[in-house]
Amino acid sequence: MSARPQPPLRRMKPLLGTFVEIGVFEPVAGSMAAIDAAFAEITAYERAASFQDPDSDLSRLNRSAGGMVPLGPRVLRALRLARAMMIASGGSFDCTRGGALVARGRLPDHGGALLERGEAADIEPLRGGARLRRPVRITLDGLAKGLAVDAGVAVLRRLGARRAWINAGGDLRVTGGRALPVQLRGTDRVLMLSEAALASSASSATWDATTPGEIIGANGIAQGHWSVLAARAWRADALTKVAALASADTRATVLARLGGRLIDAAETGRAA
Repeated sequence: MSARPQPPLRRMKPLLGTFVEIGVFEPVAGSMAAIDAAFAEITAYERAASFQDPDSDLSRLNRSAGGMVPLGPRVLRALRLARAMMIASGGSFDCTRGGALVARGRLPDHGGALLERGEAADIEPLRGGARLRRPVRITLDGLAKGLAVDAGVAVLRRLGARRAWINAGGDLRVTGGRALPVQLRGTDRVLMLSEAALASSASSATWDATTPGEIIGANGIAQGHWSVLAARAWRADALTKVAALASADTRATVLARLGGRLIDAAETGRAA
């Protein structure tokens, strides 16, 4: 008789302002150690890129008053990707909106002068660090969760857990060729996700502690829910904000140009 296959190994922890689940489809010796290492990497991203933590790498940059600030590789990578996506999306993805969210009481004020919004040119990545040309407040919330998921997946794969997934409160990536059933938010429909990432964001003008966050564009606050498929979780995460601010007639084209695809609530089947 052949051995019965083991069920997937799953572990969950509160991280990134949500619950993060890490799973390995076919656990073997060392799978638990790989999961622990992936959680440690995600925790490191949370500590480095947090807007809320006044001692994070990101907060030190936001208080820098124009000086060069040494940064660890996690925040520096996130900053470079955020700046590049801001340029590529024509500003629909905007990592300089932190000042506007501080002014609206949505993010904490750690002191110092600030502009409510800025431009990509205000961010100057340097070797080993960065500086801000004007007093903007950078928020990496638009892609940092996805980037932490990708980093966790890289750790799993490096340590031998190659068929796995990480789900950070809706920012989900599946790797290794196995498919994971994903129930689309607000529906009873299921998407089979394989070797891909899916992210969801919601925005409402009637924000409070129990409702979604705000995605702010030139014409005000977007309202609705968007789910985007991409090869990497950071890109899917970022493109939900682009989807929120794009017009209905250009949304699909814009997302395709930037490496993503909007998932409609009526869509089922396999996505890869």
